Amino acid sequence: MRVRQAARESALAQGFSLVDQTKLVTAASELARNALEYGGGGEVEIVRVSEPPRRGVRLIFVDHGPGIADIEQALRDGFTSGGGLGLGLSGAKRLCNDFSIESKVGEGTKVTITRWR
Repeated sequence: MRVRQAARESALAQGFSLVDQTKLVTAASELARNALEYGGGGEVEIVRVSEPPRRGVRLIFVDHGPGIADIEQALRDGFTSGGGLGLGLSGAKRLCNDFSIESKVGEGTKVTITRWR
């Protein structure tokens, strides 16, 4: 809940529309849940960014869990290593303008998303 609220506040401060706020908050929620469920917890950094004329919000999620062996597979709709629908990573990617993921087996995962206004 804290990640969702902080993401919404940052999006609002950057002048995002309600639709863009919702997209960012939904992606943040999915990624926070993944970090908690699969990564054993982690950290998130929320940064307001500006590249004139656009403004945005960047979220960087880092966990120290088991990592993702096959990122390409993990990004496919319907793939799940748990009991979910398999739309978390792929859904978050679709909801953001910029998406990157780095993962090392046994070390953890870092996901960076940015939504621009």
